[in-house]
Amino acid sequence: MEEKKKALALRYEGKDKAPVVVAKGTGELAQRIIDIAKRYGVPIVEDKDLISALMRVEVYEEIPPELYRAVAKVLLFIRSIKTSGKV
Repeated sequence: MEEKKKALALRYEGKDKAPVVVAKGTGELAQRIIDIAKRYGVPIVEDKDLISALMRVEVYEEIPPELYRAVAKVLLFIRSIKTSGKV
């Protein structure tokens, strides 16, 4: 059986103590999240293990401390591609 597509959106701004899940879904909803991200130029990172862990976090909830390091690596990667002009 084919695994359903999963997608999740994070927000991390100066006012946030930690990144916050702002959208998540599977199947058609996941595809809508991806399509919206692409439309607005939001970087997309694929990491099946990380998404599985993050799917347990509720929408508008901060990510748990045990995921800080993994999410920080993603945020640093996104920052590097933004500063290099690849986004």
